[in-house]
Amino acid sequence: MINRTIPALFLFGISFGYLEAAVVVYLRAIYDPIRHRINPARQPGDLFPLISTEQLAAAGPEHPRQLAIEVGREAITIIMLAAFGLAAGRNFSQRMAAFAIVFGLWDLFFYVFLKVMIQWPESLFTWDILFLIPLPWVGPVLAPVIISLTLIVCGLISFRMGGLPASPIAWSLMIAGGFGVILAFLWDYRNTMAGGLPNPFNWPLFGASELLALAGFIYALKHRGYRGSQKPRDF
Repeated sequence: MINRTIPALFLFGISFGYLEAAVVVYLRAIYDPIRHRINPARQPGDLFPLISTEQLAAAGPEHPRQLAIEVGREAITIIMLAAFGLAAGRNFSQRMAAFAIVFGLWDLFFYVFLKVMIQWPESLFTWDILFLIPLPWVGPVLAPVIISLTLIVCGLISFRMGGLPASPIAWSLMIAGGFGVILAFLWDYRNTMAGGLPNPFNWPLFGASELLALAGFIYALKHRGYRGSQKPRDF
């Protein structure tokens, strides 16, 4: 099963990354003229300052509805990735590993295909709007790339092991690290939502959170026999 499933995970994650990049190309074609009307000095392709909801509504009554549709699309994207992970794994741990793999591939190749399609981002330190739920997540492209690579590598290790069972300590470390990473992306949301340019990214918080999550994964690897010889339950 593993020999067949891993290529399927890669094919799905990479192809989904292409679809995401294509959608963003279309969204930029829609919103770049609006950004230029609001701020004629803004260069084409600039994402910041963000357009406020008031500015969006003033640009046309259809735009707030389009924004709501985009937020829904983001939520459905995560559900689709989770659904594929659910179908690919044989137990909870392996399903989580499959989800990590496809999520990492999707996000990583999203940037690869954007670079091919529109020569963006200019560098790994170019700022991006990563997510809109529940608030705008912003950060340099390098940060999600690091997360994607981590998810792919750790996911592959766990998946090939048939799913890595984790103790409450390991889960606590990984979840805390995940929340810390999210907080790093949301750290400057008041400023960016108010129309300001991003302040320097909180790399210390991001790096500490990434290491914390990795520590949880390594702890799970070192203590994978803590449940004895029982295999992870299939449910």
